[in-house]
Parts: sequence; C-alpha cells; structure tokens
Amino acid sequence: MKNPFFKLLIAALFFIPFLTSAQVVKVTGEVLTPLDIDAVALHQFTQTTVIRKDKDGKVDHTYTGVTLSDILKKAGVTMGDALKGKNLTKYVIVDASDNYQVVFALAELDKNYTDRLIILADTVDGKPLPAGEGPFRIIVQGEKKPARCVRQVIGLKVMFAKS
Repeated sequence: MKNPFFKLLIAALFFIPFLTSAQVVKVTGEVLTPLDIDAVALHQFTQTTVIRKDKDGKVDHTYTGVTLSDILKKAGVTMGDALKGKNLTKYVIVDASDNYQVVFALAELDKNYTDRLIILADTVDGKPLPAGEGPFRIIVQGEKKPARCVRQVIGLKVMFAKS
C-alpha cells in the first residue's frame, strides 16, 4: 500500500461512520415519532439560553440550545397536562459517545412540573461547543454538580420504569 490515496481512502472509510454518528442525536424508545436531531434540525426549534458555571464553579458560561421537553414533544412523548398516572413512570436515558449515561425522570423535563431548564446545547458563549464537548451537550440549569451535563450526546431514549 504505497499509494497515499489508497491509504487515505481506507482511513476515510474507517472513520466516516464514527464522525457521522457523532453528528446526530437519535430520539428513540417510547416515542410516537423517532427523530434524528442534527444541527439543522436543532435550529428549527425555539432556542433557549442557560447560564451555567464551569466545573470549578468560578466562571459563568452561556449555553444555547433547545429544551429537552420541546424535543420530546416533537417526538410525540406524553408531556404537559397528559403527563400523569402511569406516564409519570417514564424516564429519559441520555447516551454519550463514550458510553456515559445519565437518567432524567420525564417530570424533571416538563414545564408543568418544574421551572428548571434542561437543554440540548450546541453553542457556548456564542461559539460551537469545543470538539471534546460537542457537537451536542446536555446542560442542566441550577444543578449543584455537573455530572448530568453530558458531553457528546448521541441519544435520548424514553423508557417506562419497570416494577
């Protein structure tokens, strides 16, 4: 394999699936309409801003994105006045590209239950998220620890809790 073009082609074929999968957030599970959210789709929603301190708690950063509740409504998830009874046992698993996962109860995301904003962000301080954080990141307003501010988000899966 002395031909540099051939080496480049093999490398591209190997890496392209990883690059394209990291550019989309798949919304699946207990949804009426599964979604693939890319940068273009994200900007078709109403944009929301959340200010959150850095991990050291010293510097404020302004994140812009879309509330998870708006994304879930678009996917046909039970929200708003219909979120009661059995539907209160639903939760969302957020998946990151490095296999990190966090869970949110559906009621934590619904404006009928909380004023706290949880967004899927794609910008920080007016710029795209850095490569190690984006292209998409969950930002949780007002949470004491940043553990649920997931970097490199690739999936939102809605599930029912089993008893």
